Amino acid sequence: MELSLVYSRALAGIRAPLVRVETHLSNGLPAFSIVGLPETAVRESKDRVRSAILNSHLDFPDRRITVNLAPADLPKEGGRFDLPIALGILAASGQVDRQHLAAREFLGELALDGSLRPVPGAIAAALAAGREGRELVLAPEVAGTAAHAPDALVTGAADILTLCAHLNGAALIPPAVPTPAANLGEQPDLADVVGQGAALRALEIAAAGAHNLLLCGPPGTGKTMLASRLPGILPPPGVEEALTALALRDIQGTPGGLPCLSHRPFRSPHHSASPAALVGGGSRPRPGEVSLAHGGVLFLDELPEFNRQSLEMLREPLESGEITLSRARHKITYPARFQLVAAMNPCPCGFLGDPERHCRCTPDQVKRYRGRVSGPFLDRIDLQVNVARPPAGALLRDPAPPGCSGAVRARVAACRERQLARQGCANALLPPRSLQAACGLGADARGLLERAARELCLSGRAVHRVLRVARTVADLEEAEHVCADHLREGLGLRLP
Repeated sequence: MELSLVYSRALAGIRAPLVRVETHLSNGLPAFSIVGLPETAVRESKDRVRSAILNSHLDFPDRRITVNLAPADLPKEGGRFDLPIALGILAASGQVDRQHLAAREFLGELALDGSLRPVPGAIAAALAAGREGRELVLAPEVAGTAAHAPDALVTGAADILTLCAHLNGAALIPPAVPTPAANLGEQPDLADVVGQGAALRALEIAAAGAHNLLLCGPPGTGKTMLASRLPGILPPPGVEEALTALALRDIQGTPGGLPCLSHRPFRSPHHSASPAALVGGGSRPRPGEVSLAHGGVLFLDELPEFNRQSLEMLREPLESGEITLSRARHKITYPARFQLVAAMNPCPCGFLGDPERHCRCTPDQVKRYRGRVSGPFLDRIDLQVNVARPPAGALLRDPAPPGCSGAVRARVAACRERQLARQGCANALLPPRSLQAACGLGADARGLLERAARELCLSGRAVHRVLRVARTVADLEEAEHVCADHLREGLGLRLP
């Protein structure tokens, strides 16, 4: 029989759809054709496969070779199909036992000498192969990372000759062992922050309920320092969150992705970042900063300096937790459930309201500066805190002993556990229909919220976000129901 079937995986966003590589050898003039919607890099694999087989001291059949990549309507790109195409030719020509191919999937680019090179999407392919119960074979450089996928059996093959010996039973390649996550060392400690009690309280509430946070204050008051210490007080990511973050970094080609298995991501793009860099895009859509921050923190320093269009594009992922990139021929959705922390000055010079420095800005300049951030975008930020300049004497005191972040992290973790036990998600993700039952408002608290919504002209979204913050304040105090004091703190943190 001169027909073979090899399983592989394409890459479509964070998914890895199955691709059946069918190879047929027929009589006629020698030719090599690939069908099934291959892009340029896939069509070029003909030369790489031929050279890799010949340089591995294997026989390249001198016949008419037809390779079909099914399904035909799925775009195929990159060099990820080099290995399955080569194995399909070898199996069809009788050089590899085709019975050993049915329980395996293959992924990798071939060098001209037959060695395997890594390709993006190894984590997504390992997750999909594990669900199907098949072994995944790929380059050894990414095998240890892909082995972190649950229920996945991953093998790293150095070259096609060694792999053929393994498939024919002449040699054995041991399964890949998960690579240990890198240690990031000590995280920045909250003990370094001096004289910012209100901001520290807001930071703890934001961490406990996964709320978005805006820090507004003069330059040099510690806004960036506060934001950089948020990941250190967040609970460690769950298995699904960590693997999703690792898969996104793998697709993007970001090196050093293993720390996200034990630490939440912290992304801080510069304000000159383009909309495509921030939310993802390109002719071949790739994840942006909002997706690379999935499960972690996205920090936007100097918020009004960001492109207005870029900020408006954040409104969808802030609500839905995902970003959809639409193109003429296909549409890709990436997860983007991040916690937004933004920092800004109160005016262009930065000293509006500062008791020690005089503001030089006119009212029109202040209005234009603040107008760079739209009201609908600010409406999606739960906590908005003024960060004042601490007294000079406080900065000269002896620093607090380290370990403050550890105590706050313990309180945050206990608060998150209460939320998960009650509703299965963090308070910031509570759907509106579940808010009333989760809060259990009494008559006093309900009357206070109604008066605040009427007098402060709060939108429906703002009312829901105040309730979520108040629920987090109550959880930190281990209170069963939300009372009026919790609502007052929630309103004060939203309208400083």
